[in-house]
Amino acid sequence: MIGIPTIKLVKTHDLSPKHNYIIANHPHGIVSYGVFINFATEATSFARIFPAITPSVGTLEWIFWLPIVRDYVMSMGVCPVSGLALKYLLTQKSTGNAVVIVVGGAAEALLCRPGASTIYLKERKGFVKLALKTGAYLVPSYSFGENEVHNQETFPEGTWIRFFQKTFQATFKKILGLNFCIFHGRGLTRESWGFLPFNRPITTVVGEPLPIPKIKRPDKTTVDKYHALYIDALRKLFDQHKVQYGLPESQELTII
Repeated sequence: MIGIPTIKLVKTHDLSPKHNYIIANHPHGIVSYGVFINFATEATSFARIFPAITPSVGTLEWIFWLPIVRDYVMSMGVCPVSGLALKYLLTQKSTGNAVVIVVGGAAEALLCRPGASTIYLKERKGFVKLALKTGAYLVPSYSFGENEVHNQETFPEGTWIRFFQKTFQATFKKILGLNFCIFHGRGLTRESWGFLPFNRPITTVVGEPLPIPKIKRPDKTTVDKYHALYIDALRKLFDQHKVQYGLPESQELTII
């Protein structure tokens, strides 16, 4: 029998339909199962958990160049992760909208491996600037278990296979905006090798919304201030829930 990850959405605070939100998610993982299942489908009952909130998951723009694929993702409320599209959702429509952004992006996929809690965030400030420009509240979220459902291979520096891996990654990144990860999971039987995810739980915990003032042209000092507040809120969320969802008490969230 083929096992699939058990995916769950956990609410820690209500989201009022009187506001719009940017739900920032971490970590990216290989595929971002938690984000897609929890926010782009009703498999985990988003509408019941967060009534009157309409989520829109942001993804790479080239996805919308593909016929059929474009129509499929648009039917699920997925949108391009571009400033223009996200700003439209946060300003041109009524309140109660939430755009979901995996802040670390494709680059963060290369950090994904079981037991790791490392994310790209120090220099990722565009989502904070967007929140300030639109007045959308920032909401931290963390998908515990996202890094556990695949094993990623990283080869030693100086070897020919590592050279090939880095060259291929650079090309893949330039063309599609994605990083090429060498990973594996399980096959069609319990002990076989393949690309299906391991049967490990993924729990996406959505934290407390951080109120953000609306500033038409926020300066760097203001962006840095709210970026620091967001990091504090994310660390708090991670530390409060890590043991409950499978990580040791000593595990720290590493932000680079």
